[in-house]
Amino acid sequence: MDELKKKKNRLYWRIIAAVAVFLILLTFTPVIIEPGKTEPQLFAMPYTLWTSILITVILVILTYLGGQVHLNDDHKENSNNQPPNNK
Repeated sequence: MDELKKKKNRLYWRIIAAVAVFLILLTFTPVIIEPGKTEPQLFAMPYTLWTSILITVILVILTYLGGQVHLNDDHKENSNNQPPNNK
């Protein structure tokens, strides 16, 4: 059962990393950074600005989720390798 959970965490980690890499690559393509493009505007911000802010927020959320997946994985490994506390 524990091995299944490790595989699941690895899968989540890979999905999160792939989405993050995709977003980073997308940020520097003409889809986001198109010379002279200001429309559509959102809250009076040009297209490039608000899409960059949106991508940044998504990357922060992905970083948090990746940290939770990786933290849970590390915590389980450390708890298995530590000797019992004799107090």
